[in-house]
Amino acid sequence: MPSYYQGNYGTGSHINIFYDATYFQFRNRDLRLKLMVPYISVSGLPQGARLTGGGVVHRSGTTQTRNNASGLGDIWLSAHYTVYQRTGLLPAVVPYAKVKLSTASAANGLGTGRNDYEIGMGLGQTIGTRIFPFAHLGYRFVGNPVGGNLHNIWTYDIGSSFVATPRNILTAMFSGSESEQPGYAGPADIVFAWNYNVTRAGSGIQLYGDKGLSNGSANYGVGLGAQVVF
Repeated sequence: MPSYYQGNYGTGSHINIFYDATYFQFRNRDLRLKLMVPYISVSGLPQGARLTGGGVVHRSGTTQTRNNASGLGDIWLSAHYTVYQRTGLLPAVVPYAKVKLSTASAANGLGTGRNDYEIGMGLGQTIGTRIFPFAHLGYRFVGNPVGGNLHNIWTYDIGSSFVATPRNILTAMFSGSESEQPGYAGPADIVFAWNYNVTRAGSGIQLYGDKGLSNGSANYGVGLGAQVVF
């Protein structure tokens, strides 16, 4: 899922981020396990700034990081388990847990060098046969590097998917979080996505756009990816 983001993320610099995430996922009726391995390339990163799971932190400081850098990003592991299937007006209830492994280079500004841990709850509903609203609320325990002064944060999203045809699925979502770094705005974004399924199992392509709504987000982002389902 290669994607590109551009913005200042609350800094005085013009930052460009290329983020290419490859993921492997297992899913059955109740359980979903996911491993995501990203490659990152960034330019325009100001001195002392680092990428993190919530955007950019250490927006100013004396720590020397590279203005341009590329390499392995932070690997994410996640597990979702449906404890209650949707019935009538009651939504499906899906608690989840995530771990961000600090595999990205902190010296190059590609990560903080600390693990993050998140727990949360997801809700899913069906309206008719084509509309699928959803929402998630999570709490992230943020790994704090030396001198980082980073805070734990709440994360959230709400949106809906619409099955236009059996092959075409449209999704709109608002997502955001608190800021990990005091004194700065947290990210807030609206995302629009189009999925085209080539097979009934769900193999296909996805095109999406991201518009930042706060000073802690990218100005915009675009992505195009593909998945194969067995």
